[in-house]
Amino acid sequence: MTITINEDLRAYIDPLTEDEYASLERSLLAEGCRDALVLWGDLLVDGHNRYGICQKHGIPFNTMQNETFKSIDDVHLWMIDNHLGRRSVSDFQRGVLALRKKEIVSARLAEAQAQQPPARPDGADTAAKPPVAPPLTREGIARAARVSSATLGQIEKIQKTATPELVNAVKSGDISINAAAVVASLPSEKQVAAVAGGKKELRQVARQVRESRLPPKPEVEAPPSDATPEQLEIHRLKLQVAELAEERDQLKKKVQHLTIALAEARGGQ
Repeated sequence: MTITINEDLRAYIDPLTEDEYASLERSLLAEGCRDALVLWGDLLVDGHNRYGICQKHGIPFNTMQNETFKSIDDVHLWMIDNHLGRRSVSDFQRGVLALRKKEIVSARLAEAQAQQPPARPDGADTAAKPPVAPPLTREGIARAARVSSATLGQIEKIQKTATPELVNAVKSGDISINAAAVVASLPSEKQVAAVAGGKKELRQVARQVRESRLPPKPEVEAPPSDATPEQLEIHRLKLQVAELAEERDQLKKKVQHLTIALAEARGGQ
């Protein structure tokens, strides 16, 4: 049997970590290859790691054809949906895959709409129009990835503006998605420097960026020496508002720090 490996297809999904690969290798050596490799013709679609390990150790394996594929986009969508259903995939990886799905579906929708016949001026339809699938909403994409819409937006920002070093730090769990989206707003050289400094430096940089975005503390001018009782009362109220604003900002900082700590704790589980 001839099996063809497409490197772009193999790299479409993030590779296993060293520990995950070693665990899979132990499992295959102990139990054999129980799941069939998925092919499209002679092209390997699913099971690249299993195929490599089976070839290395001479482990027998089975294959199955997926007859539903009509194009490489069909293959990509199947791979995305297949991995979105796996529990071991991280939130960041699921978000990236869901955004890829959005791109494919949106491109197909645009193509289908472009092929629709133009409407007649009198409003009459000359022929039945094929149904066009509705576009994927951000909420729908987030549900598919099992993350919030806010988290999906942060992943999208990381994809667009983060350096490869920062992206790798997110994938390895050195920094949370929330904090990485903040660091990604910095120039590339500062992102790289923060990653080089390790987890502690990344957290500190994210905290500094957040604090720099807080509104400046309001300054309350002293009342004039001949202030009336009403002016003195207004001054007292302004001071009270300033104190409450400071207390609010401190609570925001605490919430942000706790959110980051919780996300990082979950990422380490």
